Amino acid sequence: MVGTYSAERQVDSFRSSTNRWLLGSFGGWLTILACAIGVGLVIIAIRWLQNMSAAYEVTDQRLIVRRGLIMKSIDEIELYRIKDVRVDFSVINQIADIGTITITSSDRTTRNASFVLRDVPAARERREGLRKLVDRARQRRGVRELDVDDEDDYR
Repeated sequence: MVGTYSAERQVDSFRSSTNRWLLGSFGGWLTILACAIGVGLVIIAIRWLQNMSAAYEVTDQRLIVRRGLIMKSIDEIELYRIKDVRVDFSVINQIADIGTITITSSDRTTRNASFVLRDVPAARERREGLRKLVDRARQRRGVRELDVDDEDDYR
């Protein structure tokens, strides 16, 4: 049987940004101030390790998340299953061009919780690019979104 396999291509790859978090968030500014008493360097090191332990890859078919330094895990969401992509950012975040991307999907691993990517560089542009890729993935598969309310909503 001959299938119509199309090669998956990488569209984007990124990590959360420790530098932009330092300059573009209230917590980062407090950490810089805490460096004066020595505590800030520990906070920066912890934050850097957290950011280095997670890598995000967007292909034309999936969002792939690789996490962990010692114990590694790989999670993925098929783009056609993504229901919503939201970006949140403060005024300070805008200065450093970072934001938090929150994804909701019908994927089994994220169905009951949102998938959160913090301190993402160029978050607004990445959100828009992801939204377009989701639309294309749905068109390719012939998938349409259908929201069904629970019975409890009618009582």
